[in-house]
Formats: sequence, C-alpha cells, structure tokens
Amino acid sequence: MAKVKVKQVRSQINCPLTQKRGLEALGLRRMGQVVEHEVNPALLGMINKVKHLVSVEEVK
Repeated sequence: MAKVKVKQVRSQINCPLTQKRGLEALGLRRMGQVVEHEVNPALLGMINKVKHLVSVEEVK
C-alpha cells in the first residue's frame, strides 16, 4: 500500500466543527505537525474535507 505524509499548514480557528473533527481524525493537533498514513478511501475523504488546511505528499 502507498503511504502519504499529511502536514497541517493552516489553523483550524474559525473552521466548521466538521473540519476540526476531520483534522483530529487525521491525528493533527497543531500547525506544522506531520503524520504518515496508509492510503485508503476513508483517509482520502478526510483529506478532501480539509484540503485547504493541509498539504499532502506521497512517501516513497
């Protein structure tokens, strides 16, 4: 399976609660934090909800 690195680049202040919960589900708690996940459809959906708050790069 492929892996991705997800980094929070923008603050969750003034975001809707669903987006805050999405960041929490991804394991992101503060700006600049990086987490690594296996790619699956559920993960891609969570990333899509908060794509304006995070940056995503594929791990080789």
